[in-house]
Amino acid sequence: MRAAPPSAASVVRALPQAAAALVLVLMLLVIVRLPWAGDLGMHAATVQRLRHSLLNPGNPLVAADTPSPYYSPWMLLLGCLARITSLSVFDVLRIGAVVGLGLLATGVWRYVRTLSAHRAAPALAILSLLFLWGPLLFNWSGFLGLNSLALTVSYPSVFALGLSFHFWAWLTRALRAETRWAVWLGLGLLWGLILLCHQFTGVVASLGALAMVIAARPGREVLLRLGAALALGVVLLWLWPYYDFFSLFSAGADLEAIHRPLYDHLAERFGLALLGVVALGLRARRDRWDPLVLFFVLGVLVFAAGGLTGHYSWGRALPAVLIPAQLAAALEVVSAGKRAVRAGWACALGAALAVGAWAQAGTLGYVAGRDALPGAVAAKYHTPWVGYQWITPWVKYGDVVMARTFPSRQIPAYGPYTVAPGYPDVFLPDAGRRDAAVTRYFAAGTSGDTRRAIVREYGVRWVVGGKGAAEPWLRQVATGPGGQVLYQVAR
Repeated sequence: MRAAPPSAASVVRALPQAAAALVLVLMLLVIVRLPWAGDLGMHAATVQRLRHSLLNPGNPLVAADTPSPYYSPWMLLLGCLARITSLSVFDVLRIGAVVGLGLLATGVWRYVRTLSAHRAAPALAILSLLFLWGPLLFNWSGFLGLNSLALTVSYPSVFALGLSFHFWAWLTRALRAETRWAVWLGLGLLWGLILLCHQFTGVVASLGALAMVIAARPGREVLLRLGAALALGVVLLWLWPYYDFFSLFSAGADLEAIHRPLYDHLAERFGLALLGVVALGLRARRDRWDPLVLFFVLGVLVFAAGGLTGHYSWGRALPAVLIPAQLAAALEVVSAGKRAVRAGWACALGAALAVGAWAQAGTLGYVAGRDALPGAVAAKYHTPWVGYQWITPWVKYGDVVMARTFPSRQIPAYGPYTVAPGYPDVFLPDAGRRDAAVTRYFAAGTSGDTRRAIVREYGVRWVVGGKGAAEPWLRQVATGPGGQVLYQVAR
């Protein structure tokens, strides 16, 4: 007897599941390549320091004994893995990327299940989180656009965001049913862990949790357990030995300047998420205590307050605006009332996802390479950084290298230090002096004696510069991409 052909409904339901599975496979292939851009060098350097010293790793970028917020529980675990194996730091980061991606996919699935029982809902949510952005490409740690995720999948922010979705799912279920004290205390520890692993994602996780608590309107007993969970999380933050979490609240003006661009080109970068704002309006009409609506409102308030007061680092709360909108857009396909309305919403979401996918089509280049891409797609591809592995036959772990900012973002990934950090460091008291020393060293009018004094002051053994950077006490050792030259400092 022949099997009945699949119904149209089952085919439609399977489409988003198949598409989400393909995207996850694409991400696994990206992890194999591990494209380098942004902060990858910082995280690789952090693993390098922990591999050599778990208890006192020092500054990840420069030869100084200072704490660092990059020494999180997750990076400590990766450092232990690097220490007990012969794997390279980049292989360790690949393993971390697979774990982070797995946590993110399963976390989205678990949390969306608390909002809808429809089988297609988790897949639609994943697609919306990755593609419902805007026509202007936007990459930033903690933001889940496909291209951004491809470049940051090995970062602690992805691991922390995956934990956040699990945290929200766990908290939602705890608020709906009578739950043991141990569960609430576990939630408190998980909240503190997220904040330690990636502070900005921890803020997003906290806003989402607050929205879920407000939506549940719990009684006194649950509030008591929530208070105990919160207190335990704070104790974990206070006891963490690698850096003072609470000192981050006084990070200074440098942090605000870095995040000022988060408030630029909002419509071009995030315009497709407006579909989710409409969906949130529909959800608010059905239930004014809807947790996604409250999550969105809290995110908007924090983001807007940052822009109005000049605290631009608060713009890192923007995922608390985008995530609920993206989830609402996905869920409206399976939760709207009439079948015709759901069908219309599915068409609108499908069109928006197609636009978002085309905007991020260049992500395919991280797997196939530019030459394998059609011309229109290749135009959207941004070539990753080449790296500085070409200096490693000569420059050893712990050597100090004089280099400008861009190479300083990559060189510590291989074990050496640089004179000035390639990234702002709020825990490095002489960061400004180091930056000034590098600027003075490479300035055209600086005398050879002044350069020699700077080299001696910071214990520099190598210089990475152009062909015109030579001094009598420098010996050319190797050349690299873009006309860069590695010089050895004569003793």
